[in-house]
Amino acid sequence: MSELSKLEEDLQDPGEAQGPVEVQLLGAEVGKAASPSASSSTVSSSAPGEALPLQALKEMITNLMNFLLLKYRAKELTSQAEMLKKVLKDNQEHFPVVFRLALECLQLVFGVEVRGVYPRKDTYGMIPALGLTCDAMQSNGRGLPKTGLLVLVLSLIMRNGDPAPEEVVWGALSRMGVCVGREHSIFGEPRELLTQVWVREGYLEYRQVPDSDPAHYEFLWGPRAYVETSKQQVMAFVLRVRQRAWRAFPLQSTEAVKEKDKEA
Repeated sequence: MSELSKLEEDLQDPGEAQGPVEVQLLGAEVGKAASPSASSSTVSSSAPGEALPLQALKEMITNLMNFLLLKYRAKELTSQAEMLKKVLKDNQEHFPVVFRLALECLQLVFGVEVRGVYPRKDTYGMIPALGLTCDAMQSNGRGLPKTGLLVLVLSLIMRNGDPAPEEVVWGALSRMGVCVGREHSIFGEPRELLTQVWVREGYLEYRQVPDSDPAHYEFLWGPRAYVETSKQQVMAFVLRVRQRAWRAFPLQSTEAVKEKDKEA
């Protein structure tokens, strides 16, 4: 079995492959990732003998993510000392766990990776996942990063045959809270983004299925996607992020499953 085939097999999870973690986080108010019923729970901290309340953890993660996103848009480096001084302040002992989970959220939701800058100790820079430049193409660097959603859409297209029927793509996104006709707090209106913006930028193709009557449409990878990344890289990234997310957010995942069961 080729490495590419193995990755495809790994991504074909039973049930909804994106699952509760991505529903919670891509639904996108990251600060609300855990349900109210879990707010009294605690998370192990790096500080000996202390447990960090989940609500406090969520607030720290959100604040650190906002700070790192500002740095990302400004194309600026940051350091552990700066994050401690400007974000964590009186909660510096919790930096290791807050920093780790903030990085997981940034990668999963926004497609932003935080990398150490060698050889400068405790200095970090932010780069888009897989080297995709869609965020850089936004005018004046405004708006929240959308690379995470683009990677997800590219993986959906691959897993459904490339081309993928548009109803399959819209259905998968709607289960994550990204719905056609509804303005999303991070990604805006998804139909415009997928069928106009990313088509114009060359990341996607959106075309009518030949001889379909009534007309049906499908998505394909666009030429720019092939230039900037590959299908193997996209599948490996999605699989890696999913595995990290389930480890990082076991409580949120469990609560999401419970909520989904209640709705069924």
